[in-house]
Amino acid sequence: MAGGAGTVDRVGVGDTHPGGALLPTRPDATAALVAIDYFTDPLCSWSWAFEPQWRRLRYEFGEQLTWHYRMGGLLADWETFSDPLNSVANPAQMGLQWHQVRALTGMPFDERIWREDPPASSYPAGLAFKAAELQGADRAERYLRRLREAVMLERRNIARQEVLLALAEELAAAAPRTGAFDAARFRRDLTGGEAMDAFREDLKEAHYRGIGRFPTLILRRVGGRGVMIVGYRPYAVLCEALAAVGPELAPVRRAEDAAGYVHHWGSATDQDVAEALGVSGAEAHGRTPP
Repeated sequence: MAGGAGTVDRVGVGDTHPGGALLPTRPDATAALVAIDYFTDPLCSWSWAFEPQWRRLRYEFGEQLTWHYRMGGLLADWETFSDPLNSVANPAQMGLQWHQVRALTGMPFDERIWREDPPASSYPAGLAFKAAELQGADRAERYLRRLREAVMLERRNIARQEVLLALAEELAAAAPRTGAFDAARFRRDLTGGEAMDAFREDLKEAHYRGIGRFPTLILRRVGGRGVMIVGYRPYAVLCEALAAVGPELAPVRRAEDAAGYVHHWGSATDQDVAEALGVSGAEAHGRTPP
């Protein structure tokens, strides 16, 4: 598997699919010291389980980091999909894997979707993210989180266009945090050539780098060397990788209470809060606002 110089890790637990220049797109990219390319997929259970660590990293290191999501294309269709490492080749086995990921990580899942209405592909959701990204990085960030919540927690089939459009409408109706989401534009972009070209470019980049397991992060000092982390990893490993490319970086803040942390993100699971505060999931459950 290809990676940058100084690779931290090349083997890890994560979701897989059958087997250029990295340009950060965050608004504060010019001030950042480390750029992160995050190869993921909206249907990836290990990427969902990794959300607490990923959120904590961005919260604590703030504007010293910039990041860009790359859609890796986890599930083109069930006829070609096979994940021998996790023993998954059909929807029923995917449900069992979600159950195992929940037990191992504490992140909530509702695996009943794989019995009731299994997604046929992750490509529609990946394309939808690229359509949302045309409205800006912050809006795309919110849309990606809603994609994950919808399928992992709410049993909504994100392979269906009507679900993708409904999520856009929900974001548009919600109180805006960083600008209103434009659902009408999203509908147009979802079937437009620009989003499709961007999605295909992400798939091409993942293939070129030999990335077939998610989450995969490439951390690179802006203008310098980089390291790669493959698979679900604890927070300490993220900090180790960050120190390898930016040894002078230090946290600029710490989460002090659940309410403030949840307010920062807009929504959070108990495990998000537990990771940020350094408490157990049970303790976080009593502190997380409803």
